[in-house]
Amino acid sequence: MPKATANGIEIHYEETGNPADPAMLLIMGFGAQLTLWPDELVERLASHGFRVIRYDNRDIGLSQKFDGVKAPGLIKLTLMSKIGLTPKVPYTLADMADDGAGLLDALGIDKAHIVGASMGGMIAQHLVHRHADRCLSLTSVFSTSGNPKLPPARPEAMKALVTRPDSTDEDVLVDHGVMLARTIGSPGYPTAEDRLRDRTRASIRRSFYPEGPMRHLSAIVADGDRRPMLRDIAVPTLVLHGEDDPLVPCEGGRDTAACIPGAKLKTIRGWGHDLPLELVDEVADAIAGHAKSATG
Repeated sequence: MPKATANGIEIHYEETGNPADPAMLLIMGFGAQLTLWPDELVERLASHGFRVIRYDNRDIGLSQKFDGVKAPGLIKLTLMSKIGLTPKVPYTLADMADDGAGLLDALGIDKAHIVGASMGGMIAQHLVHRHADRCLSLTSVFSTSGNPKLPPARPEAMKALVTRPDSTDEDVLVDHGVMLARTIGSPGYPTAEDRLRDRTRASIRRSFYPEGPMRHLSAIVADGDRRPMLRDIAVPTLVLHGEDDPLVPCEGGRDTAACIPGAKLKTIRGWGHDLPLELVDEVADAIAGHAKSATG
């Protein structure tokens, strides 16, 4: 299993495609392993002529964990956010962006196309701002600007995201994971039950680490409003968002595109907060087309 020391920590990554092709770095979201990028999407991107690199963020999957490092509880995070205070957190989204840049360093990659989904989109925004000279393009997928005036997640989606399973029995964990996927997934493109259960079980067996997501969440809340930063982003940007996303409503994508100079926006009806097989070709082709246009 390939691992690299990046930004002082150990990061697990996987590569697909020709190493001689332009690099494309995929950054996954909150509490999610790199395997949440469907193999079909990764292979489609590689077929467009990209060296596709996906990795586990810190504190999740097979990358380095921050065992014993306490994050503020959800109630404290919410209260501090509402009164405009920034909580002290174990690490920030900017730190996680530096992990991505460090991985490029470790792999000897000078420049890459950056693609981030959900929290990964927030990390990607920081990456292209902090390391603009390393970034050829940005694609922000069902992510947001941090604008506090935007519509929040639907209550059932947020509840499903932060509720812990009743036990660590594998079947209970699978049921919980399927419930979450159904709650935040695409109403227009529901995943087949057997595929969803198999992917959820494989993810649990690969790594089950419930402590990491709370630290991820604290990094998101502490990050606050990114609009001033987004206005300074100068790399070619595409924003992709589902019109039926219950976790990060589509307004988050629209606001992101409105804040980044020259950004393009593509929304898809029936798409929620997942990457269904039916949309793999459309999403991959949009990402690849944007990356190619960014470099002429």
